[in-house]
Amino acid sequence: MDRQFKLYAFIKEIIKDTFSLSWLLFKVMIPVLIIVKIMQELGFIEYFSMALEPLMGLIGLPSSMGLVWATTIVTNIYGGMVIFFSMQEPMTVAQVTVLSALMLLAHGLPIEVRITQLAGLRVLFVVLLRLIGAFIFAYVLHVIYSSGSWLQEANVIIFEPQEIDNSWLGWVKNETLNLIKIVGVIFSLVTLLKILRLVGVERILIFLLKPVLKRIGIAEEATTITIVGVTLGLTFGGGLLIQEANKGHVSAKDIFLAMSLLSICHSLIEDTILTSLLGGHISGILFVRLIFSLLLIWGLACLVKKCQPKTMERWFMKDKKEDCDGPSEQPLIENKQST
Repeated sequence: MDRQFKLYAFIKEIIKDTFSLSWLLFKVMIPVLIIVKIMQELGFIEYFSMALEPLMGLIGLPSSMGLVWATTIVTNIYGGMVIFFSMQEPMTVAQVTVLSALMLLAHGLPIEVRITQLAGLRVLFVVLLRLIGAFIFAYVLHVIYSSGSWLQEANVIIFEPQEIDNSWLGWVKNETLNLIKIVGVIFSLVTLLKILRLVGVERILIFLLKPVLKRIGIAEEATTITIVGVTLGLTFGGGLLIQEANKGHVSAKDIFLAMSLLSICHSLIEDTILTSLLGGHISGILFVRLIFSLLLIWGLACLVKKCQPKTMERWFMKDKKEDCDGPSEQPLIENKQST
């Protein structure tokens, strides 16, 4: 009887956490999805791409790839893939890998930036981190591949997506199905995390990755959730972090560094597969991406240590007291003179 009660309480807690996290994410995603659809209908993406076209030449890409990146920034990697395949632009493997770098670090900004904002990060900081970080990452790959004359063979497209119904009715059906899938994924994640904690696997993961994350300033309280975000996506990892932060389980500093890392390096499994279908090479879309992301966050962590609390709250992460949706949090960096 006692076991049945514990099982019932366990399942009840999972369902409660699933709907709590789903509601938190849907409040962000649904309004943003509608706004993005309206922007697409009004032709905003085409105008945005014009501003990006001059930058493409600096990293060895055709100017037309500005439209691919603009679509990816506003929608997601799938949207960018559709535009890429429709263009049939002759490119080398190196060029496609450089384009993939842009898409990997800066995609779906309207939704993903809003999620990081809920965690307390400043919108301008996250947007600049992802856009400038993406361009620097792409430029680094361009220099590496050009200097060594690597991956200069013609890219061969091995996959083309099915046509997407862009009508309003088709869009509503597609997004509704995606939201239902998200609930299922969240339920699976919440269940998995609780099981990992019960059987002790979480402690093993923390033990293995703690040295790496500790080097960039992320404490072990945020380690498991950071792993979830890095492997499965910012939406899930970020949502879990926000939930844990609201419970007081994760410090403001750890939220800042973990969310910054997730902003530029998340969904390693899905996004890596998607960009490989474009023709992106594994050396850039996975290995260099990981190294670049960890070095960037390590540099950010060093910067955080030197910044005054007021500077941090003004430019990087707001005091949670400003956010009526969440409980009060401690400042990102405590004043050393306080007792």
